[in-house]
Amino acid sequence: MKPTLVLKMGQQLTMTPQLQQAIRLLQLSSLDLQQEVQEALEANPLLEMADDGDDDFSGDAGNNASDNDDAPAVTMPEPVALDAIEQHGQAQEEGSWNEQIPNELPVDTQWEDVYQTSASSLPSNDDEDWDFTSRTGTGETLQSHLEWQLNLVPMSETDYQIAVALIDGINADGYLQESLEDILSSLDPELEADLDEVEMVLHRLQQFEPVGVAARDLRECLLLQLRQLPADTPMLEQARRVVDNHLELLGNRDFSQLMRRSKLKEDQLRDAIALIQTLNPRPGSEIASGDAEYVIPDVIVRRDSNRWVVELNQESVPKVRVNNTYASMVRRADTSNDNTYLRNHLQEARWFIKSLQSRNETLMKVATQIVEHQRGFLEHGEEAMKPLVLHDIAEAVGMHESTISRVTTQKFMHTPRGIFELKYFFSSHVSTSEGGEFSSTAIRALIRKLVAAENPKKPLSDSKIAGLLEEQGIHVARRTIAKYRESLNIAPSSERKRLV
Repeated sequence: MKPTLVLKMGQQLTMTPQLQQAIRLLQLSSLDLQQEVQEALEANPLLEMADDGDDDFSGDAGNNASDNDDAPAVTMPEPVALDAIEQHGQAQEEGSWNEQIPNELPVDTQWEDVYQTSASSLPSNDDEDWDFTSRTGTGETLQSHLEWQLNLVPMSETDYQIAVALIDGINADGYLQESLEDILSSLDPELEADLDEVEMVLHRLQQFEPVGVAARDLRECLLLQLRQLPADTPMLEQARRVVDNHLELLGNRDFSQLMRRSKLKEDQLRDAIALIQTLNPRPGSEIASGDAEYVIPDVIVRRDSNRWVVELNQESVPKVRVNNTYASMVRRADTSNDNTYLRNHLQEARWFIKSLQSRNETLMKVATQIVEHQRGFLEHGEEAMKPLVLHDIAEAVGMHESTISRVTTQKFMHTPRGIFELKYFFSSHVSTSEGGEFSSTAIRALIRKLVAAENPKKPLSDSKIAGLLEEQGIHVARRTIAKYRESLNIAPSSERKRLV
């Protein structure tokens, strides 16, 4: 083949660095955005944090800047009342960010180009309410808690090494996972320990807090906790017999066989089971493990008279603006290295601020549409949740579904009913007998309501729940009921059965 030159014309979408930055900021959570902003502040001298009382962040500053085309106003979106959603959408449409950012921006500016965003930063050193230990300390683990108690108990060096090996074999629930033979084989042969000595040390560990720790199975764990109760505890002896001899029957809820074998009457068995249910089958869970996690809502929804108001959380991200001192040094016709350096960083600072503004405007649009669609949930609860998919919101705000997916990931909304991730408001649907649609979230709420009101002696089976929903015009298969029930951590009917 002979090489030739061919001229072609075509169209293709190019992801500019500015657009890539805007998309990356759009999908960050509040905490990740704080870190991104901090890195931008360290890398770009023309970006700076603004003081909380700085007048440049008021609405007037943005309005004054908007009079000049070279200094576009960059302000937080105003709170939106649901009664004015359509007007708000029209106003945003005229000057909205359409995901196509030009490659260049004018360098000269009036330097009122500032931006205020939302989240909590670390307080100053003189903040009296700041508790460094509770905010930065690592939670106590079960192993460290047991080792602390071990250091308070006098014992020989051999017993101490055995105890350390036993503690290492205890899982987060408080159970000893390793067999005593494996513990013995892992010890230093110079200790000359035997199996009886390992078991003796284990019994000493089983007296530690939390009660029931270092047990080898559920039966031993419950018995250890029963032994710690006062001798005059009602039905203590009967509860011990049930746990020691008939734990499997109790787990299977075979109460008739349990009464026959334990020779207990129904009221006696009921009281014994009530005592057993006060015990903790996972004693290790009483000890905190890991760091505490905090959720900072990105959007706040509140009720004002008869309207629902949607607004961004002003405290969810830091306040960022262009540094006026450095920006005033930029000269258009100057080609020196210093001026080029300042001009490039000024351009990056303006793009970063524009990307932050685009993130907040997009988040505001999406949150407003979600609240408009799920107003029934806010007023009546989960049973009034409507089916909603990403395509519905994408069509309403005029964006792609992938953009809506980025906006709703790791973003949280504070409502009078609690804090929810934005993705919580999206759910599939099932058909009703009247031709309508019913949200899967609402079905889960109905299942929880039916189970809470069921007869404990005759709990509702999955088929029975499906029949009850069928009577309400909701067609749900039995296997779908089972899937929803498991997602709610509701046990099957055979395990929910109990004596009244």
